[in-house]
Parts: sequence; structure tokens; C-alpha cells
Amino acid sequence: MMAAGGAAGGLEWAATGRALDGEASGDLHLVLPGSPESLVCVMDGLGHGPEAQAASEECAAILKSRFGAPLLDLVHAAHEGLRGTRGVALTLALVDEQRGRLEWVAIGNVEGLVLRQGLPRGPMHGAVVQRGGVVGYRLPPLKVSEATLAAGDVLVFATDGIKSGFSTALELTLGVRELADDIASRFDKRSDDSLVLVARYLGGAR
Repeated sequence: MMAAGGAAGGLEWAATGRALDGEASGDLHLVLPGSPESLVCVMDGLGHGPEAQAASEECAAILKSRFGAPLLDLVHAAHEGLRGTRGVALTLALVDEQRGRLEWVAIGNVEGLVLRQGLPRGPMHGAVVQRGGVVGYRLPPLKVSEATLAAGDVLVFATDGIKSGFSTALELTLGVRELADDIASRFDKRSDDSLVLVARYLGGAR
């Protein structure tokens, strides 16, 4: 298992991942804290192994080099830069920590959820709209989705190596590291690379 995490401004996050072959994972996360907007991305290089890992690493490098650009500009830059690679699925988000606003876009099957305690019909507050396609090969028509954030909201990004339906079985009072590890231990399919990133919105820059 691979683990990472951190905290900056109005966000704290943790990620847990596993390579199918035990060495090279095509599933990668990227968190770039900013003021007022932080970039959060989870990428899934197609297939698995070194070529999938190379595609995700190149995508992360492109996003870092263009940090500060609008979401769709970032997607198009990654798309052009990944031609000739296997390509990636991704969910890419900008979190405006001061205004409590989330903008995000998904190409392929990287799940993105906003979970909130105390809702009458379960914790789901929002979900990214996933559109079929591959960054680096074929982009679908894109539209940025938005969600409002309240202090304590939990964002979860998961590749398709994680079983869906995990959101109803979580204890949201846990820390981000405990939540990421819990999802990975209980919902990993064990048939592909996997990665889950959990971030908590703390309610504005600190």
C-alpha cells in the first residue's frame, strides 16, 4: 500500500493506493494548495504497470506546470500533452477555500463525491458528473459542475479499483487518514490498481 497526506489552508487530505503488480501503479493523486483555490486531482492511467504509471505522472507534471489556469484549460493541456501515451481517466477539482465552492470535471470513471453529516437521506451532498472518454485520446463534451461546501464536508475521489457504494458505510467523524484507509481496506476490488483520496474542507483558510 502507498499512503500520503497533508494539510494547508482550509483543506486536509490523505490518500491510500495499491499497485496491482506491487510496484508500478497507474493510479496517482495530486494536491496543489493555493490561495484562494487549491487543485485536487486523481488520475487513473489506462491499464496498469509502468506505461499506465508514466501516463499519470506526465499528466501530473502538466497540471503542475499550468496550476492557476481554469479547469477546462487544464484538461485540454493535459489532453494535448498525453497524446502518444496510454492516456488517463481523471477527476479534477478546484476548491475555493474562502467562498466554500467546489468546481470539478470528470473524464472516465474516477468517482468524486461530497459527503456531509446529518443529511436526512444519507451523507451524499454532491457527485461529479462522469463523462466517458480518455484524456490523451478522446475527450467528450465537457462542462464544469459546481457544489457548495460547508465546514466539515468530506470529499472522496476513488479510481475504479475501488468498489462503488462505499459512501453509505462510512463514519465521517473519523480523520481523513482513517477514512482513506477504511475505504481502501473494505472496498478494494483487488483486480486493478486502486487509489482513494479523502479531503476534509475545514471552512476557509487558516
